[in-house]
Amino acid sequence: QVQLVESGGGLVQAGGSLRLSCATSGLTFSSYAMGWVRQAPGKEREFVAAITRNSGDYTRYTESVKGRFTVSRDNAKNTVYLQMNSLKFEDTAVYYCAAKRTVLLGTDLHYDYWGQGTQVTVSS
Repeated sequence: QVQLVESGGGLVQAGGSLRLSCATSGLTFSSYAMGWVRQAPGKEREFVAAITRNSGDYTRYTESVKGRFTVSRDNAKNTVYLQMNSLKFEDTAVYYCAAKRTVLLGTDLHYDYWGQGTQVTVSS
């Protein structure tokens, strides 16, 4: 069974930092591009960041998090990370990890597998 399990969410002050982790199993991790998607209360799901498969040489970010968030991967640990710095109240959401087997790296929400999500709450 394919599993994606997020961790690292929690409550943080505005301006603070948080690192999310997504541990995967049941798939050939290096063959999948990995993405982070978030959903705030009352809002639709929003693409946040993604990283290409294999060595993860390319990344993409939604404009609102550029310069603040960094996505990375560790193929030896089958894990993808989202480092979040300078957090804002507007970043409050459930953050989902997702995987897709594709060469292209877009900002769409079409992924093959999804995690259960982890809550990130930023206080003002």
